[in-house]
Amino acid sequence: MPSVRSQILFYEEICNGEIKMQKLKYSFKNDYSELAHPQILAVLSVAGNKQFEGYGLDAYSLRASELIKTKIGKSFADVHFVSGGTQANLIVISSILRAHEAVIACETGHIFVNEAGAIEATGHKICTAKGSNGKLDVSGIKAMVETHTREHMVKPRLVFISQSTEIGSVYTKAELVVISDYCKNNGLYLYLDGARLGAGLNSHACDLSYADVAELVDVFYIGGTKNGALFGEAIVICNDDLKQDFRYHLKQKGALLAKGASVGVQFETLFENNLYDELAKHAYDMAMELANGIKEQGYEFLCDVETNQIFPIFPAELTEKLRGLYDFHDWQQTGAIRLVTSWATPKSIVDEFLEDLKKLR
Repeated sequence: MPSVRSQILFYEEICNGEIKMQKLKYSFKNDYSELAHPQILAVLSVAGNKQFEGYGLDAYSLRASELIKTKIGKSFADVHFVSGGTQANLIVISSILRAHEAVIACETGHIFVNEAGAIEATGHKICTAKGSNGKLDVSGIKAMVETHTREHMVKPRLVFISQSTEIGSVYTKAELVVISDYCKNNGLYLYLDGARLGAGLNSHACDLSYADVAELVDVFYIGGTKNGALFGEAIVICNDDLKQDFRYHLKQKGALLAKGASVGVQFETLFENNLYDELAKHAYDMAMELANGIKEQGYEFLCDVETNQIFPIFPAELTEKLRGLYDFHDWQQTGAIRLVTSWATPKSIVDEFLEDLKKLR
């Protein structure tokens, strides 16, 4: 893995037109602080001087699409590349739902909390269920269906889940099978947000494969932005009923990139020699190292550690001391902080964080 700089500058605040900078050792705020894996940058450099067909019809995108279809075991799936996760969510959901139809999501779901009303802006209500450990279950879905039964209300039509979730938890195969069966038996579509799909599928807590996901959901996307790509997500449509005219939806929502090759070449690189899973596995391994070291020092966590997002609970005074050395998020007034490892997180910085934690306590 590439070595990290010993000191990193972060924007601290903008005050009276002046940008103040803070020197920190490392940022654990997210898994997209680094621009891209060196292999991605290399292929983009080589491709930069070549000519290609536009709007995702280039050789790179077509090759990447075939690699993904092989990975998921669905030769007849449709694959479309877009620039980001919010864009993927709003296009997929709005393309599926009729004007009076709604989406069911966990109350912690990304589309409900962190997308600035993108789904609602397309004219569709989000019906939220409490869920458990960041995950929806059939009881929550069923409650939404059974309380929306008249034409005076919106009609739930699509179920939104994430793998991994906003708190780093993962659905097991048994859990996803139950949700999938309920959706199929009750006329609901099932959509999976895969912004951190690599992290989810490479977790010790997950027994799902890419093929399982493709078999159990109607549509999902594979996140590149948070797993080594410069930017980009791959929308995978498995249900034939949802494929027609999807490129029209992409165009109408500003997602049909003229330079679609810029995303296609990245996914070709990620899936040609298993780089996608290698990067996700590294992020997961670093999170486990970090979590185990924190546990050994006697600290507890807001929730079980299953992927590359971990939520340790430190005394407020210790948190403030750490904030002078590292960047991270306070987590929604829970008393926990969120630490996120990435494809590029060096083991040396994990060791250094644990050593600093020991010194500062």
